[in-house]
Amino acid sequence: MPTPRTKVETVRKLLSRPAGATIAQLQKVTAWQPHSVRAALTRLRQKGDAIERRGDAGSSTYHIVDGS
Repeated sequence: MPTPRTKVETVRKLLSRPAGATIAQLQKVTAWQPHSVRAALTRLRQKGDAIERRGDAGSSTYHIVDGS
């Protein structure tokens, strides 16, 4: 897989990992605020990616569901 060129591509790549990613991890790699990370997740969903949240509000991880 080629290196992501944009921050959104980086977010998508991290969400595609088996472990997924937390909001804090996504913030660290993008240098975005939490609300910007959540907005990016919403945009990915609107574009057709099925994103699943696992865990509770304090330690949620987000994953792109296979097949999307």
